[in-house]
Amino acid sequence: MDLAYLRTHPQHLPTFLTHQRIRETPVGGSGVCSVSRLTLDDGSSLFAKTWPDGDAPEGMFATEAAGLGWLRSAGGVAVPEVIVALPEMLAMEWIEPGEPTRRAAERFGRELAETHRAGADRFGLDRDGYIGPLPLDNSPVDGGWGAWFAARRLAPYLEMSAGRGALSGSDVAVVQEIITAISRYGGDEAPARIHGDLWPGNLLWGADDRAWLVDPAAHGGHRETDLATLALFGGVPHLDLILASYQETWPLADGWRDRVPLHQLHLLLVHTAAFGGGYRAGVRAAADALSTGRFA
Repeated sequence: MDLAYLRTHPQHLPTFLTHQRIRETPVGGSGVCSVSRLTLDDGSSLFAKTWPDGDAPEGMFATEAAGLGWLRSAGGVAVPEVIVALPEMLAMEWIEPGEPTRRAAERFGRELAETHRAGADRFGLDRDGYIGPLPLDNSPVDGGWGAWFAARRLAPYLEMSAGRGALSGSDVAVVQEIITAISRYGGDEAPARIHGDLWPGNLLWGADDRAWLVDPAAHGGHRETDLATLALFGGVPHLDLILASYQETWPLADGWRDRVPLHQLHLLLVHTAAFGGGYRAGVRAAADALSTGRFA
């Protein structure tokens, strides 16, 4: 099997894998899926993802493939081409890993602004999706970005986190106050085309001296969300250069730095909902920063 054959017959990939006609090498880099490098007969490689028990949540890989294609069509940040999208697996072009250089960071900042500027028809998307192992409701909400973000990105994961005991009653109350008073934080903008889960692990630094977007929860959202989550969990390398380059390309609205904890709160709540109380301190720190911050 070579790449040309696979493009024409993507449905045959599982059969070839089962009969060991393709070299498969496990690799790291995915929190919820099993991932591997596939080497085809013509020497080309693919990055493949499967669900560990073989029974992926319905539509998970189709949604990811659609999100990658939507981001790729913006013509901004580099996004791997999807070669195979089946219910049980996803395979895309292999990106040779490289180092996070200053040049790549500056280019990424410019390109991310261009991807965001491609826009979206609305907040959310025409299909629901997943973020990590959790469902992601992309349906519309009456009102602007704040109302949508509160209803679709904060409230559901606060409820899940509370239900599994990952947050205390006090934590829940503080976050609920933020949800209730979401309009006070400002920052409403038209929908941008965003990655939606852009923590540092979902930015792949390539040997081609570019940064590539992977593992999206793509939707129409607020561009500040992608920028804010790049600073989570230790932060992406050269974040200051990324932000400066982004600002030169498409300046952010006044007060964006004050809103960073608000945009981070969604992904932090996803982590307490999916993985438990080990992420509680991050949720509380973001919520307290918003509660004590100065907003109009």
